[in-house]
Amino acid sequence: MAKKESFLAVIEREHKNGEAEGDRHGGASGADGSGLPTRSPRNFMFATGIECSYPTIAHGRMRRDMLDECGHYTHWRKDLQLVKSLGLKVLRYGLPYHTVHLGIGKYDWSFADEVMHEIKRLGITPILDLLHFGVPDWLGNFQNPELPVRFAAYAGAVAKRYPWVRFYTPVNEIYVCAKFSGKEGKWNEQLKSGKGFVTALKHLVAANTLACHAIARQRPDAVIVQSESAEYLHEACAEKSPLIARDNQLRFLALDLLYSHPPDADVMCYMLDNGLTREEYAWNMRGEPPGYQVMGNDYYGRNETMLLPDGSTASCEDVLGWYQITRQYYDRYKKPVMHTETNEFDADLAPNWLWKQWVNVLRMRADGVPVLGFTWYSLTDQIDWDTGLAEKRGNVNACGLYDLDRQPRPVAAAYRQLLAAFGKIAIVPHGDIFQITGRQAVLKTDV
Repeated sequence: MAKKESFLAVIEREHKNGEAEGDRHGGASGADGSGLPTRSPRNFMFATGIECSYPTIAHGRMRRDMLDECGHYTHWRKDLQLVKSLGLKVLRYGLPYHTVHLGIGKYDWSFADEVMHEIKRLGITPILDLLHFGVPDWLGNFQNPELPVRFAAYAGAVAKRYPWVRFYTPVNEIYVCAKFSGKEGKWNEQLKSGKGFVTALKHLVAANTLACHAIARQRPDAVIVQSESAEYLHEACAEKSPLIARDNQLRFLALDLLYSHPPDADVMCYMLDNGLTREEYAWNMRGEPPGYQVMGNDYYGRNETMLLPDGSTASCEDVLGWYQITRQYYDRYKKPVMHTETNEFDADLAPNWLWKQWVNVLRMRADGVPVLGFTWYSLTDQIDWDTGLAEKRGNVNACGLYDLDRQPRPVAAAYRQLLAAFGKIAIVPHGDIFQITGRQAVLKTDV
């Protein structure tokens, strides 16, 4: 019998381009997802953000308004154009809550209307950040029990005024905000107590929950990107402290209450000992708020610290990294994930840090965890974040894609390269199988 040729040779002869006819209609992996991002709802969300923190310090006598200190009020048109020119389609953007919400039922939309109109005109998708570490003077601080109701009214007013916006972060980094304001004495009420921390945290969680309801009444398909700090304290001591173990459990507390996940027993005791009532706990456990909930995890190298035997602390970046810490959060809550903040203060090291964070994202997606987006935060350099805004020194943190003169840092070129390589990957590989559409299927690959 004559030796038969390989079926591979037959395929090659019949299909000169090397692919079977069915492949080009979406039946196989192939397209690598390269090319700058589009506004397709299927595509992964590459983003940056405008730094917009506005806590008060000096016991309420001074406000740190980063939109002002970083020049955004002056250069906002240029800033938005930089987002577009870089090829980004998504922007974490914080309206200045402290200047927009003037009182009960009173709002000043003058700045917000101009900026939101331009964001819409440029085709940028905003993730609106509604409360970023501070409140208007008339609301006082996070110890005020009126905060949840008053803030929810503001959130509803924003959603009604800009009905085309779908993505929101109602309260940014609830845990960090409560810790800095109520436990570490850096901002706002500047308390240093368990009760101050618990009170701030329960009010912020309730504010976030009620805001989700207010937004959903205006936009039932709202997507809530809940940005929260992914952090961990390592203990480099032979004898372990139960207090450190508890503090590593406290980092889950904001999301526990928000997502109706019962806290660990010792954390629950801590909450009850420091002012959370059983009725307030039951209210949080009724069910998570409306809106499609995305768990955003922020990670900076300084998020990981270690406690040394002499009681001092030191930076401990990348012992666990974004991948392993976020995986702890994902295993706890089973929510879709977004890498919502990262940067590096050394401009020369920033490109490598960008790529390291992106490899973390790819590793997470390879494990089957739905990661929906990635954010370099922020568009421009920041001021005094090396001291957590606690002191007004005017120190420039060179962590932006652009400096404060709006000139590109090296990380801008790195991000552009990343976008060109991965900008069209799908949020969920092969996720378009669930869409009812007449659009032709295309090749895609698991990235």
